[in-house]
Amino acid sequence: MFIGHFALAFAAKSYSRRTSLGSLMAASEWVDLVWPLFLLTGAETVAIEHNPDPFLVLRFTSYPWTHSLAAGLLWAVALGALYRAITRNHRGAIAIGALILSHWFLDAASHRPDMPLWPGGPQVGLGLWRSATATIAVEVAMFAVGVVMYARVTRAHDRVGAIAFWALVVFLAVVYAMNAAGNPPPSVTALAYAALSLWLVPLWGWWTDRHRTGATLKP
Repeated sequence: MFIGHFALAFAAKSYSRRTSLGSLMAASEWVDLVWPLFLLTGAETVAIEHNPDPFLVLRFTSYPWTHSLAAGLLWAVALGALYRAITRNHRGAIAIGALILSHWFLDAASHRPDMPLWPGGPQVGLGLWRSATATIAVEVAMFAVGVVMYARVTRAHDRVGAIAFWALVVFLAVVYAMNAAGNPPPSVTALAYAALSLWLVPLWGWWTDRHRTGATLKP
């Protein structure tokens, strides 16, 4: 999933209004944010395949430290606790931890059986990606609901707040459409470096929240 993860970040704002959208977005995509670093160091691996299904052009051969259930649980507890220690925001810490862990469950629903329960353990996957039509329908519906939930609990207090928010929504939708219709990446290295640009999205979310009511100025 891609916009499905961000959908939960938008929706989580209604649960923890003191938590920046940037932090919520970073949590929802945390394992994908650090995954390219593991790829570049060789700690995890992926293979590129030519497949008519745009969601199956990557075969995830090994990613136990970012995408196993056990690793997701450890990331969730550690970063949720860190967020709690820094911000004293208990509700936000729960949201951060839940979003990090939710990534595994959404991916397990989408992927082929390549999502490990723990490093070296059994792999699961319900294979939603085998149907591009179903995948797009599910993710678009999730994204729409998440955006509406966010819009209902925040309000722009200047033009930047309105423009930045809707520009972010459109940007994520366009990137998703391009990925769904695009060609496989030329190499794993190119994929990893391109994936690092995902770090810009939480920064955009943080900036957006600074210009909307109900948002905290803290990260």
